[in-house]
Amino acid sequence: MKIDRRRALAAGGALLSAMALPGVLRAQGKPIRIGSTLPLTGPLASLAIIHKVTAEICVENLNKRGGLLGRPVEWVLRDDQSKPELTRTLYEQLITADTVDLIQSPYATASILAAMGVAQRYNKVLLHTSFGIPKLAKYDMQFQTAGSPFDPENVWPNHIFDAAAKLPKPPKTIAIVTSKFPSVHAISVGAREVMKKRGLTEVLHLEYEFGNRDYGAIASRVKEANPDFLWGGTNGIDPVLMLEAMKKIDYRPPAQAHLFPAPGPMLKLPEAQGALALTTFESHAPFTDDPVIAQFVKTYGERAQQAGIPYTSVDLQSAIMYASWQVLESAVTATKSLDDKTIGAWLKKNEVKTLFGTLRWNGPQNYVEGADLYKVKQLQQGKWVVVHPTQWAAPGAKLT
Repeated sequence: MKIDRRRALAAGGALLSAMALPGVLRAQGKPIRIGSTLPLTGPLASLAIIHKVTAEICVENLNKRGGLLGRPVEWVLRDDQSKPELTRTLYEQLITADTVDLIQSPYATASILAAMGVAQRYNKVLLHTSFGIPKLAKYDMQFQTAGSPFDPENVWPNHIFDAAAKLPKPPKTIAIVTSKFPSVHAISVGAREVMKKRGLTEVLHLEYEFGNRDYGAIASRVKEANPDFLWGGTNGIDPVLMLEAMKKIDYRPPAQAHLFPAPGPMLKLPEAQGALALTTFESHAPFTDDPVIAQFVKTYGERAQQAGIPYTSVDLQSAIMYASWQVLESAVTATKSLDDKTIGAWLKKNEVKTLFGTLRWNGPQNYVEGADLYKVKQLQQGKWVVVHPTQWAAPGAKLT
């Protein structure tokens, strides 16, 4: 957490802008201003720093290529402190007071939903990276850039349980422990239904408040239930704190999954080894076969190390942010326009190739049923590697 606070202070408080780069000299005219928020402080800060470093690379690369429409790009970023109510206010300010040309995504479902309401009020396109309840995305000019299915509450639990079924000892009993954070809670509710259909037995179901930092009682309940498999409806550092609490009572789950953990803090925990999680991209073949993507992976590794991020490989969090900027660049370049309605109309009729697959928006609420690009990764020997489905698995990787 010291890293996050230091980074937030170094960023100069709430408002951050991309610095002028040598490549910007090739771009002429008034900068194109793109505004967004990230939770640089608060419970989600350990993930936001990944998004921030990624976006800085994207803006830098854009400007090295001459910007957008021949104009330099300036990224205006504010700290929403992991608070959806503040996110709403900040997007209002970005659009009205800061007069940004376009907006980009905050992080996580609750804040994206808050930003979506503001985008709708001002008829702005909103590209979003991490919205976990697609059925709530009613606004016609919102477009996901994370490769999510329309029904993640069904698809993602099946992914995880498909992978778990290939473990050396497939689980039969499950403990569900979930935050009340909207997306992971909705996915965990779906997991309970998926379990029943698969003939798995639920031996525990616990919910806790988002932002909780005391997992002692939860650890004791899980140990008492003694499940084959722990389902963690968790994000950020929640699973780290949970596993640390379990260690204090000499307990470790036989097998476990955590939906969206902060990748770096998990690495340092021996108790986290073997944990499963969802992803769209990891820094190994076949994902890195494209030389442009391989260069991004290299650059991100260097910048992440400079920023003090504990895990310097590109993974889910960095990939979904990178994809968002890929989509924005493709749409603006193709339409030669900054008009939100023009960009929105183009996205509905076209597709964009990203570092983890091709995105389309011609289905219900700008999603595509069955067009899921998520995979399951496992923490093995201090590194996250894709293990399911097999065609995306790291070379030689097997479930352990």
